[in-house]
Amino acid sequence: MKRFGKWLLVILIVLAGGFLLLRTPDTDPAAMKAKYGGAPSQFVDLGGGLTVHLRDEGPRDAPVLVLLHGSNADLHTWDAWTRILSDKFRVIRYDQIGHGLTGPNPGGDYSQREMAAVLERLRSRLGIDRFALAGNSMGGGLAARYASNYPQHLSALILVDAAGAPRKAGGGRGNIGFTLAAMPGINVVAQSITPRSLVERSFRQSVSNQAVVTEAAVDRYWELLRYPGNRAATLKRFSAVRTPFTAAELARITVPTLVLWGEEDKLIPVSDAQFFAQGIKDARVKTFPGIGHIPHEEAAEASAAEVRAFLSPQR
Repeated sequence: MKRFGKWLLVILIVLAGGFLLLRTPDTDPAAMKAKYGGAPSQFVDLGGGLTVHLRDEGPRDAPVLVLLHGSNADLHTWDAWTRILSDKFRVIRYDQIGHGLTGPNPGGDYSQREMAAVLERLRSRLGIDRFALAGNSMGGGLAARYASNYPQHLSALILVDAAGAPRKAGGGRGNIGFTLAAMPGINVVAQSITPRSLVERSFRQSVSNQAVVTEAAVDRYWELLRYPGNRAATLKRFSAVRTPFTAAELARITVPTLVLWGEEDKLIPVSDAQFFAQGIKDARVKTFPGIGHIPHEEAAEASAAEVRAFLSPQR
């Protein structure tokens, strides 16, 4: 019995040492804001302790286009679209709650309903009456949710590899980071141990155009994921039950809709594009061969051109 106790003590010491060795601490908020929150960034107080990091670029009197990033991304994922489109559009993008420099939601709620409510509060705070809304992945699902709940404020909807279609049992895999985030027990450890190599591997599995996986991009994903509170927020989001859109919810979307999709998306299959196209009246679909989950980065020029052509007739 004494020998067992000694071995148990040794194992505990080894585990504790391994944890301390592998632990990746939170990043420093001030350093992150200096690195990723410089001009033209703004920090908008929405009340209740929530301050949203956003960028608002382009002519003030131009049609407004709001961009919603995907899970564990941030507003910088839209850099290319902003560069291309901000000549003719007022482009607004922001870090959603639990992401980037916005950080955790003080209320701890990361449901789609809450995220849509944050967007509505931001719209009101910025004094915008009507705008076009685009979203990728989680942000695409949120964009569709907002279009269903707040149709009076939208002029157009753009879904980019959007979440929200029904998933088959065991489906929706293909990304190690998202898989681990949904695994009970493992995801708790990931709040303290998040190696850069895991973030890079997850990023590479999300895209087909590997040229977008630069050292700077991986650093950004890794560092902002470790912004205080973001890892816990990720755990809470992935632990929640996901409810797909119903036919009735999609039928409530009546604004002109463009569905963009990478044909090689391993995270959300291109077949899901038809789910949205069939559920939203008169939705247009454009797919991109050789492109994965992030067309706005992997095929920035081509995807932005589709957006410009889609929105221009409505001006």
